[in-house]
Amino acid sequence: MADERQALLAHWLAQELGEGVGPLVPASADASFRRYWRFAAQGRTLIAVDAPPEHEDSARFVRLARAFCNAGLNAPEVLAEDLARGFLVVSDLGRETYLNALTACQASTSVPVSARADVLYGDAITALIKLQLGLSTDGLPVYDAAFLRRELDLFRQWLLERLLRVELSEGESRDLEDLFAQLIDNALEQPRVAVHRDFHSRNLMLTEVANPGILDLQDAVSGPLTYDLASLLKDCYLAWPRERVLGWLDDYAEQAYAAGLLGETDRPELVRWFELMGAQRHLKAAGIFARLAVRDGKRGYLADLPRTLGYLSELGSLYPELQPLARLITQRLVPRLSAR
Repeated sequence: MADERQALLAHWLAQELGEGVGPLVPASADASFRRYWRFAAQGRTLIAVDAPPEHEDSARFVRLARAFCNAGLNAPEVLAEDLARGFLVVSDLGRETYLNALTACQASTSVPVSARADVLYGDAITALIKLQLGLSTDGLPVYDAAFLRRELDLFRQWLLERLLRVELSEGESRDLEDLFAQLIDNALEQPRVAVHRDFHSRNLMLTEVANPGILDLQDAVSGPLTYDLASLLKDCYLAWPRERVLGWLDDYAEQAYAAGLLGETDRPELVRWFELMGAQRHLKAAGIFARLAVRDGKRGYLADLPRTLGYLSELGSLYPELQPLARLITQRLVPRLSAR
């Protein structure tokens, strides 16, 4: 079926763009059903998107991509579309992800290279402020209590029960329920803005102009101010010392306050909002990584589980409400993951 769709896509591209369409080369992997191909046409490289309509909503992607561009963000420009078949042609935002660039920064002992991380995060924070100011929440799904709870349940259903076969005691189950309620309250008390939902190093591209390029934007919602910030600075795919993360958080706070996104009474709450929002996201991400492994056979994401759970266990010494979860992770989950 995949080969059939690739042939259909190539035929459609020839119809849409005329002669001279180069061969399709895989452009990136994706946790969803979407596939991306890079090809040459009309003197430049473009990206073909194959998003099977029974699994993916291409109309939503097109609508949001145009909204991101209209907000002044460097998002893919939609150049051709066949929504019935789930085919798109979009502009190419380049080959180097933030993940590659930032990993190189971490590996280097050179101060100028290390300082490059500050520039990259500075660009990303500026883009995030622009997103929060310029992208309307009208028509976006609301990140409400039920939505947040469904995401948190992924941790229990897929990581604890399906992947690790962990049975919680009554006390552990009660502690987890109490934590879920507190994390939901933390999210709902924050100012509401447009949220990308996956604003992290694998979806940000290093670009020479209007850095960064922003991918994977089709799941945008109206939600908590710090959600994308936690995605960016507490990335599931690479981690930084807490002091450095809090320094970048201060940079965001300065811009957000100047832009009117943060009020005087909001600013003292920002660190707590940010860290507990990160906890909600990491619980969700751990569940998704487990689901990808168990249900979809994509076991590569299991390599990111120790880092993702590490964020949660580290917060146990800082936030009393997270102490029971930190104990669960260190005493029961980490040994089972190691055994696998």
